[in-house]
Amino acid sequence: MTTPTPASTAARTAEVSRNTAETQITVKLNLDGTGKASLSTGIGFFDHMLDQIARHGLIDLDIQAKGDLHIDGHHTVEDVGITLGQAVAKAVGDKKGLRRYGHAYVPLDEALSRVVVDFSGRPGLEMHVPFKSGMIGTFDSQLAYEFFQGFVNHAFVTLHIDNLKGENAHHQAETVFKAFARALRMALEIDPRAAGVIPSTKGSL
Repeated sequence: MTTPTPASTAARTAEVSRNTAETQITVKLNLDGTGKASLSTGIGFFDHMLDQIARHGLIDLDIQAKGDLHIDGHHTVEDVGITLGQAVAKAVGDKKGLRRYGHAYVPLDEALSRVVVDFSGRPGLEMHVPFKSGMIGTFDSQLAYEFFQGFVNHAFVTLHIDNLKGENAHHQAETVFKAFARALRMALEIDPRAAGVIPSTKGSL
């Protein structure tokens, strides 16, 4: 069950809780923040990746999650993606003045990833990341896809993720999450020349 609270009228903020038999998650965020993060999912590498979203996206992010990690990390990672997507959608509001599109290339040593995002109002994910290892610490690399799928389904965005080069799975994942953060940061910016205008010829997103 999901219980969102209304976004602030003074700032693009939101708080969303998701409580199921598998996970209990609360996400608080400010899209116009400075990159502060308070993160606890029980999966160290996943916390590290969420920290990249906050730091490089300049999003203040508080994620507290308890999940059935005695089984594996699947439900926790997927449900954090779902809840974060819901919070972003809530905080964005009617999208007036939004730049809407964002893209970024991010390198880390031998790895290079590209992420492109569109706040289209339509969920869609194309992700091509040939991870060189199945596990990164206690994080199953397959769950990166589940995180982003949960996010796009509930943030209502189109997201393209491509790892163009990489031999180290940690580097591959980190470039993906950093590029995602940078693309979000660009797309979520308010364009002062388009104040009050929804960025679509349809007049809605």
